[in-house]
Amino acid sequence: MFAGRIGRVSLLAAGLLGFVPVAALADSCWVHNGSLMRLTAAGNQRAFYYEHPKQVMRGAGVIHGTLLFNGSNVNGRYSGTARVFSKYCPGTPLEYHVEGPVDRDQTRVTLRGNREVMERCQPTGRSITDTLVFTYSHQC
Repeated sequence: MFAGRIGRVSLLAAGLLGFVPVAALADSCWVHNGSLMRLTAAGNQRAFYYEHPKQVMRGAGVIHGTLLFNGSNVNGRYSGTARVFSKYCPGTPLEYHVEGPVDRDQTRVTLRGNREVMERCQPTGRSITDTLVFTYSHQC
């Protein structure tokens, strides 16, 4: 009975994937602040993961596959949750809302959002606006 369920689930998943455009399943690589990122897309869902984090990010606990952004693309605008990492509190990134457009030529995504300023993992009561820019590099 268990094997039969797995078979049915696999067939269902394969059937559902048949309705997702092939281009939406392809990963692409982007540059963000000196790190190489991987953009994954499934339908309208989008996520940027660190492919090759720069040294200072590795010092903050970021490794290959660490999630930086997850959200959605609606009419050429990304909206979702970004994370900021710190060497003072590795493993506990600060999450905040960001949104912004995909450029017309589809080679740049610019996200903005307000986040709290932290000092050594402690909130300061101040906030700043972060801008995250992702520039297309190549198909991964």
